Amino acid sequence: MITLRSRDEIALIRKAGHVVRGVLAGMEKEIRPGITTRELDDIAIGIINANDAQPAFKGYRGFPASICTSINEVVVHGIPSRRVLKEGDIISIDVGVKLKGYFADGASTFAVGRISPEAKELIETTRRALTKGITMATPKNRLSDISHTIQTYAEQEGFSVVRAFVGHGIGAKMHEAPEIPNFGKPNRGIRLEPGMVLAIEPMINAGGYEVKILDDGWTAVTKDGSWSAHFEHTIAVCAADPEVLTG
Repeated sequence: MITLRSRDEIALIRKAGHVVRGVLAGMEKEIRPGITTRELDDIAIGIINANDAQPAFKGYRGFPASICTSINEVVVHGIPSRRVLKEGDIISIDVGVKLKGYFADGASTFAVGRISPEAKELIETTRRALTKGITMATPKNRLSDISHTIQTYAEQEGFSVVRAFVGHGIGAKMHEAPEIPNFGKPNRGIRLEPGMVLAIEPMINAGGYEVKILDDGWTAVTKDGSWSAHFEHTIAVCAADPEVLTG
């Protein structure tokens, strides 16, 4: 069942989204060669706590940290550790926040120092794919129009779209209906309606789309070792253009 959120509920999700945005902005300032992913997690916790919010990921289904730190070939759900970032790496930071009973979720991929042109193009393509997908989140469209737009753009740029993980509804819970694949045919699924709140999150690989899960039960990596990027926004479907609540 998909819940349509009231203006007051969307306002609360927007406040949680403001904290998500603050965490990602803080990560951008701190990411550099020599810092560990555990240090980034500590910084994120500090920002979340300073805003009287709670980290949504910590303990969720047993996840041990407040953010996901996914480096290079890690697609999603990388666990913060003593691993040191190196010049030329890329790192995807995924963060969820709970504030006054409502959730917001966002992700960005960052360069660590100077990166290759290929890595830069992967990041920018993924960022643009998210932007293009968001523009389809209007009442004139169906859910799969978001999915199809993301896939079409990524593939025409020479990349592949991860199929094993999808976006989702969000609001009073971290994950709600509907699931939002980043691939598929257009004009399928539910008609979008004002009041829907969606977390749209393309994960795009430089190589094939297949992934595998490491022995920790969380870390998802590309099966072929190619690098991956991840961007996510929580958005509200409105009467006209969608509103980005984490932007």
